Amino acid sequence: MYFTPTPLTDAYVIEAEILEDTRGFFARTWCQKEVAAHELDSNLVQCSLSFNKKKGTLRGMHLQLPPFAETKLVRCTQGAIYDVIVDLRPNSPTYLRWAAVELTAQNHKALYIPKGFAHGFQTLEDNIEILYQMSEFCHPNSARGFRWNDPAFNITWLEEVSMISDLDRTYADYTPDSLSIMQSSSL
Repeated sequence: MYFTPTPLTDAYVIEAEILEDTRGFFARTWCQKEVAAHELDSNLVQCSLSFNKKKGTLRGMHLQLPPFAETKLVRCTQGAIYDVIVDLRPNSPTYLRWAAVELTAQNHKALYIPKGFAHGFQTLEDNIEILYQMSEFCHPNSARGFRWNDPAFNITWLEEVSMISDLDRTYADYTPDSLSIMQSSSL
């Protein structure tokens, strides 16, 4: 596996090492030992799938509050997404900055998202499937979010938004003390 840092502190793109022959290929997509060797959270306890029918669908921006904050590993297993993260850790040198990565079924990349980051994505094709691995069990009362077009971050999205939930569309603007009072999210 190959670990490439993103512009945000502690967030990485993880690429599978593809071993190819005439049959096709084999690639290891997760190794607890290699992740831990990079001093990253390697304790993943839950996996989830997200399926999205239409190009331009936007989900985000979502996070879990402590003590249920979660590390995520996100991979697109069908199609392509524009995956966006925002560093919300006040003591981080990249606090309030965002970064994006294209994850596709063909490039086999995954985005490692540390605790304290918000996450969202936009589909770049119809019929997209995303695999999430998380370090915490689902805790709906700790789920929060902020609007995908919040002026505090000025995230540049690649497509017009074709579908978005009412909740994601109507989150309040982010302020440094707003995480504890934000409305709950149902991802």
